[in-house]
Amino acid sequence: MSLIVHPPASGVAKQLFLLFHGVGAAPDDLVPLGRILAQQFPQSAIVSVQAPHDCPYSSGFQWFSIDGITEEQRPMRTAQAMPLFQQAVQQWQQAFGVGAEATALVGFSQGAIMALESTQSAPLLAARIVALSGRFGILPSVAPQDCTLHLIHGKQDAVITYAHTVHAAERLVELGADVTADVIPFVGHEITAEIANLVIERLTTHVPKRYWEAAQNEAASSSSNG
Repeated sequence: MSLIVHPPASGVAKQLFLLFHGVGAAPDDLVPLGRILAQQFPQSAIVSVQAPHDCPYSSGFQWFSIDGITEEQRPMRTAQAMPLFQQAVQQWQQAFGVGAEATALVGFSQGAIMALESTQSAPLLAARIVALSGRFGILPSVAPQDCTLHLIHGKQDAVITYAHTVHAAERLVELGADVTADVIPFVGHEITAEIANLVIERLTTHVPKRYWEAAQNEAASSSSNG
């Protein structure tokens, strides 16, 4: 069952954070991160979303099976899982009356894979993607419009190598996407206090590319008209 980690303080959500756990895990695992987000964003709604399928290797859940998975199979499996992922996001957006422009998807491991892959198909689900220890199934082919991606990875991750984050960031920059990428030394496949603090820093200090581009265009227009 998905968990509402934090309802908005006044009853009306200004933002929606949806947290997506890794394969074989459960919504409870991301509650600590959700509580940290709640301290910084008290007017937000924060939900830790349960993946739809039981995982045969644990008491947890998964979006797609990793049994016998290969690099060639991964894109097909994420594509098959995407409709349920999109449905889950849209259901919570409807529940709190929040649109994509005020939604952030925060995923860890397989949850990050799903969040990242959602940017490569319509409709756009969120204005912010935070991918922790994740990867694209294959390198992205489009830069998502009106969406900022924050990629964060431990350099000692033995489950999903940090090289995936490096290569994805390079491709996204080439495509003109709004992206930040951080590789943290001495951190493995985990969400540490350092990672949680970096998530808050990126969400609160990074000015989305679409905002400063709009400001530049407005300034140029004012200059030409003046």
